[in-house]
Amino acid sequence: MHISFFCRTFAHRYENPLRMKQILTIIGARPQIIKAAALSRAIRTRFAGQLTEKILHTGQHYDENMSGAFFAELGIPEPDYNLHVGSGSHGEQTAKMISGIEQVLLSEPFDGVVVYGDTNSTLAAAVAAGKLHVPIFHIEAGLRSYNMAMPEEQNRIVCDHLSTILFAPTQTAVDNLTKEGLTGSPRKFKNGLSPRVILSGDVMYDNATYFYQLAKQKQCGSDIVISGCTLRDKGFVLATIHRDNNTDNPSRLTAIISALLTIADEGTDIVLPLHPRTKKLLPLNLSADLYNQLTSNAHIHLLPPASFFDILLLEKHAALVMTDSGGVQKEAFFFATPTVILRPETEWVEIVQAGAGILADADYDRILSAYRSLNGKPIAFPPLFGDAHAAEHIVEYIIHCYE
Repeated sequence: MHISFFCRTFAHRYENPLRMKQILTIIGARPQIIKAAALSRAIRTRFAGQLTEKILHTGQHYDENMSGAFFAELGIPEPDYNLHVGSGSHGEQTAKMISGIEQVLLSEPFDGVVVYGDTNSTLAAAVAAGKLHVPIFHIEAGLRSYNMAMPEEQNRIVCDHLSTILFAPTQTAVDNLTKEGLTGSPRKFKNGLSPRVILSGDVMYDNATYFYQLAKQKQCGSDIVISGCTLRDKGFVLATIHRDNNTDNPSRLTAIISALLTIADEGTDIVLPLHPRTKKLLPLNLSADLYNQLTSNAHIHLLPPASFFDILLLEKHAALVMTDSGGVQKEAFFFATPTVILRPETEWVEIVQAGAGILADADYDRILSAYRSLNGKPIAFPPLFGDAHAAEHIVEYIIHCYE
C-alpha cells in the first residue's frame, strides 16, 4: 500500500511520462563499486528497456588498484562521470563532491539518485540531490552502530533522513528507521513525496552468491591458492584489519597482533591480507620484537591486498574470520563462517544475536575467548539478509514508482 501511494505522487513530478526514466548511481569507494555491480547487473539482464543508469564516480578512493580495476573485474560499466576528488579532510573532500555532483545533476534530467552505504560520497550525493529535489534511493539504509564518533554513522543518519526510498537490508534496519520516525513519516518532500522504507534484502548477498561461483571456477583442485599461498578448506583463519582506530593506535594494534600470534603458536594457520594502510603502520605501531615475531611466524601468511574474488574464496573456506570490517563480517555470515569482530560494536547486530559472531574489540583476552568459543563449534546461520535477489527487488520497486 505504501508503494502504490508513493508511486502515484511520484509520477506527478514528470512532464513526459513516456520518457524512459534514468537514475544516477553514485559511487566513490571500493565497497560501493562492488555493491553497484548487483544493481547494474539487474538493470542490464532483467530490466533493460525499462530503466537506464548512468554512473558517477567521485574519485574518493583514487588508487587505481583499489578502484578502477574493479569495473572490468565485476562487469560494471565504466563511469559516465568521474570527479577525481581524491583525498583530503572530510570537509574539503565532501565539499568538492557536493559541487561536482550538483553540476552533473543540473546537466541532464535524472529521475533519482542511487547511493550506497555511508561514505563521504554518500553524504555528498544526498546533500546535492536533496537541495535540487531529486529523489534519493538509499541502498543499505537503516544501519546503526550508535557510535557517533564514527564518520560513517554521521553520514548514514544524514542520508537516511534525506532519502525518498530507504532500502533496508534487514528487519533490524527497518526497526531502526521506524524508531527514528521514518516509517509512515508525515514529512513531505517537494511535490508531496514522502519517505518510504522497503525491506529489500542485501545486495551483497546477491554479489557473494554470484561472484563466488565465478571465483571458484578459477581454482583447481580442492585446495585454495591465493597469491601463491596454498590453503586447505576450513584449515585456516582469515584476519583483516584496516580501521584507523585499530591501525593507528599502538596499544589496540598490539593487542590484536598478539592474539593472532598466540593462535598461530598453537599451530593454526592465519591468513592476513594487508590493506596498504595496515602494511604501512604495522612496523611503526608495533614494537620491533612483536613485528619480527609477526613477519617470521611460519603459521602467519601475510598477503597482498586481496581482490574481491579472492576475499570471497577466503571467507568461504576459512574455519573462522577475525575482522574489523563490516562487509567482511556480513560476507562471512553468507558463507556460514563464524566471526570474531575486532570492534566494540557492529552495525550487523543480527550476526551477534544469532550467535555467529562475537564482539571482542581490540582486547587480547576477549579475542582469544571469542576465538575458542566459535572455532569448530556448531553454529546456526538463519536467513537474515534476504533471498540473494535484492538488486532485482530494488530495481523493480524503482520502476513501479514511475508508473
